Amino acid sequence: MKKFKPQPGFVVQAYRFALDANAGQERALRSHCGAARAAFNWAVAWVEASWWQRRAEESYGIPEAELTQWRPWSLPALRKAFNAAKHTDPRFCAWWEDNSKEAYSTGLANASAAFDNYAKSKQGKRRGKRVGMPRFKSKRKARLACRFTTGTIRVDVDGRHVTLPRLGTIRVHEPTVKLLARVQAGTARILSATVRHERGRWFVSFQTEVKRDLVRVTRPDAAVGIDLGVKTLAVMADCAGEIREVPNPRHLDSALKQLRRASCTVSRRRGPDRRTGQQPSRRWEKANAQRNRVHHRVADLREDALHKLTTAVATEYGTVVVEDLNVADMLKNRRLARRIADAGFGEIRRQLAYKTQRNGCRIVAANRWFPSSKTCSGCGAVKAKLPLHIRTFECDACGLVIDRDANAALNLAALAAAVVTGTGVAGDQDTQAVSKPRGADHKTRTTRRSRKATTGRAGGATLPHPRQTETRDRPQAEPLTLW
Repeated sequence: MKKFKPQPGFVVQAYRFALDANAGQERALRSHCGAARAAFNWAVAWVEASWWQRRAEESYGIPEAELTQWRPWSLPALRKAFNAAKHTDPRFCAWWEDNSKEAYSTGLANASAAFDNYAKSKQGKRRGKRVGMPRFKSKRKARLACRFTTGTIRVDVDGRHVTLPRLGTIRVHEPTVKLLARVQAGTARILSATVRHERGRWFVSFQTEVKRDLVRVTRPDAAVGIDLGVKTLAVMADCAGEIREVPNPRHLDSALKQLRRASCTVSRRRGPDRRTGQQPSRRWEKANAQRNRVHHRVADLREDALHKLTTAVATEYGTVVVEDLNVADMLKNRRLARRIADAGFGEIRRQLAYKTQRNGCRIVAANRWFPSSKTCSGCGAVKAKLPLHIRTFECDACGLVIDRDANAALNLAALAAAVVTGTGVAGDQDTQAVSKPRGADHKTRTTRRSRKATTGRAGGATLPHPRQTETRDRPQAEPLTLW
């Protein structure tokens, strides 16, 4: 499926609003999201049925030319097969007419994308961690979401209601005047709408094509290096040598006492038990809702703080230099995992990626193995070791004494000039370096064999032609990459 490209001068932007749905509308919203989940599970079962059938036929010695044909997983093929099956399949024939066709199209589109991601990952054409086979979505754990691309999708003229296909007119919690004014002025066009249940509320997100002029930053010639941490959320150093610190709000730590008290209350109530079929009591549901409100407030505060930080950076500096942190592996440290997750390192980088592009500035990602903390920002000498508990950097060559986070931010800011002049990273310049005891520039990547002897797809089947061989670990990217 081709990716939508906005016309010149326009960008794709989302407007999200909280919904104040009544009891009937909430039942309809849950029904649509459940229909999307059911269609997804049907598509996964329909496609994988041919895989298992081919696997069984191969065990019987049937020639490959006579094996069952692969079932396609493209969205048009899934739609055609589902439309033929929904009239006779007992799982759908009694109730499929109660929901919009967009609900089923949402599940089929998600299944098609899941199979595409699995095939590309299997063939080595997809970056990141390997993607496994699509799995069925549980009714208990699946996230409630549904997307509408056709039908009546509009923001009502009163600014307090939205209209969606088959769901009708629903009141929103906050005014929609910003989007309504753009639509009426002709500078915005609604492409689709997605309803989602998260943090105990229903939200609708309008994907729009908006005309947006390029907003220049206040200091286009200035570059800033950002060093993220737990003790201090961000230490920013610009090319002029000015250092600023952004304290870590630690929203989760401040709410831990309240969370413990709420969790103790929940544990004393009669909760659900899937083994015995025990239903939760009303007091348990009330206590659990109270605990969830604490979690939701922490998430909202964290999101607000990160947006304010990234917006301030993207609107001031012309060049932003960040580290390529391996957050997934950092979360494996049980002593720091909670605080790293609370800080939101990955979310900061994601927001900076699109906000800098929107403001016309650039973002530079330093190599993951670039020794920003070990390199002296004064003379460039590199230390052999610098444990995490040592918070002050002392250079053995020039005698510079500086906070280690500020030193790392200064080194990251120096990378901006290295990219412009083409001299490489700061550590590659003519500087004095201390020999490393291990004789290595970075940690050795180890590859462990899986405990399970997997043979590929379901039942050991292989991907349809053209067949591809497994790829090895990709080599490390260039030291500096522009997003």
